[in-house]
Amino acid sequence: MHRTQVYLEQTQYELLKSRARREGKTLAAVIREVLDAYLAGPNPIAAQDPLRRVIGIGKGDGSAVAENYEDFLYGEKS
Repeated sequence: MHRTQVYLEQTQYELLKSRARREGKTLAAVIREVLDAYLAGPNPIAAQDPLRRVIGIGKGDGSAVAENYEDFLYGEKS
């Protein structure tokens, strides 16, 4: 483990300390759990990327595009 120092807003500190007290854990343990959950979740920046909206809108396995990409890019085979 690495030791680090982090500055928290007062409300962040109070909420984390309260959670730690309720769960019978140290403040450091709760912070590590929160970070683990955040890091395991979807990338918040990538989730805001408008191109992500097109994922999954098509049907099929993608082979038609892979095999005939010229048709899709240029309108005809070159």
